[in-house]
Amino acid sequence: MRRAIDTLFGRLVVIVIGMLVLSHVAWFAIIRFERDNVQTRFAVEEAVFLVEAVRQHITNTPDQPLPPRVRLVALNRPDVPKQPDEDTPPPLQRFVEDLKDRLPDGTEVRLNEPGGPPSVWVHGAKDDGWIVVPVQPLRPPRSRDRMLVWLALIFSTAVLAALCGAWQLQYPLRALAQAVGRFGRGQPTPPVPERGPRELRQLTHGFNQMVREVSQTENDRAVMLAGVAHDLKTPLARLRLRAEMMDDEKMRDGVVRDVDSMAHIVDQFLVFAHDRPDGSEPVPVDEQCERIVRAYRAVAPGAQPIRLKLEAGPAFVLPAASLDRLLSNLLDNAHAYGAPPVVIETRREAKGWVLSVSDHGRGIAPEDLIKASRPFVRLDPARGGSGHSGLGLAIVERLARRAGGECEIGNRAEGGLQVAMTFPFDTATRPAQERRAGPQHEERAL
Repeated sequence: MRRAIDTLFGRLVVIVIGMLVLSHVAWFAIIRFERDNVQTRFAVEEAVFLVEAVRQHITNTPDQPLPPRVRLVALNRPDVPKQPDEDTPPPLQRFVEDLKDRLPDGTEVRLNEPGGPPSVWVHGAKDDGWIVVPVQPLRPPRSRDRMLVWLALIFSTAVLAALCGAWQLQYPLRALAQAVGRFGRGQPTPPVPERGPRELRQLTHGFNQMVREVSQTENDRAVMLAGVAHDLKTPLARLRLRAEMMDDEKMRDGVVRDVDSMAHIVDQFLVFAHDRPDGSEPVPVDEQCERIVRAYRAVAPGAQPIRLKLEAGPAFVLPAASLDRLLSNLLDNAHAYGAPPVVIETRREAKGWVLSVSDHGRGIAPEDLIKASRPFVRLDPARGGSGHSGLGLAIVERLARRAGGECEIGNRAEGGLQVAMTFPFDTATRPAQERRAGPQHEERAL
């Protein structure tokens, strides 16, 4: 099961959202803290200004009335507030301490009792009484909802912008990953556009160069194999003709068998060297399996029995030519090295369509399974066999990958070899024109 967190985009989303949440929470806390400090400093400066203004007023114009909410109170008045104690809220304690620091030494500062208008009582060493001046509330009522709305709006905008940036960053990587997957499956791989940061462009350029060099090497090898195999067909035909003209029947049959074996190897070379997309029309796999088995039984009546377990239904289709080659190679391999019965099975699984061919022979030694699909490797100790090119399973794997599937070779728990090929649901249903177009069409599609 795929998880979104496993993708590069998913992890970028988690990192971006996490960093944005952390930064917004930090900024919210800093703004609130700084707002309280600014309020405290403003209230202190305002109170100091008023106290100094009252003192100047008393000194210069004592006969003039004081401004509203500013009073002079005698020292022995019973309504003088008490000294701030430990129960005073920390912001008010900080306000009193800051105010004392701004006033001359020895100044007493007290706060009005709760319930009345906010004011501060100040008595200096040269004052005849208490100077009572109003102060701004240290925590004025503010709408937190408005701040949260703005934070949510900024956060949403930042997340959308970050997600767009993350998508633009991971899109070239996604295209490169898809191209790597296609190249690993042996499918035509068009050049990947070199986009994104410098390191990513360098990586894409290196991958494109590697694909070109590997493709050129594969083409050279395919041309060489095809040329050798094609040139061998004519002398093999002449050898068979001369063998048919031999008088000794026993020698004639032996030479004909050898020539047929060599012809089979040459045909395998040609199939392995063939590197073009299959342009044949898709056919239902279940129906084609039945036809191939009937034809196989008609050509070789004494061959090993073949059982069919076809459960995929008509929706499972593959190109006719590729399917014929796949089954022919697998049936030949099972009849040459396995034991009856041979079972052809199709089914539908969560990850795609499955086509498997299995026998009931000895299978392949576990240490040789990794070499089973390599070209020109013959596992004689495990599978016997002589007069073969070692291309049967290599051809099967190449054809399966060329059709968009994956090939898995392993031993059955009950004994015998099983070759299971899995094809995605949308791979086998591409139109034949798209498959014939090959790499050029794939490049245009990207």
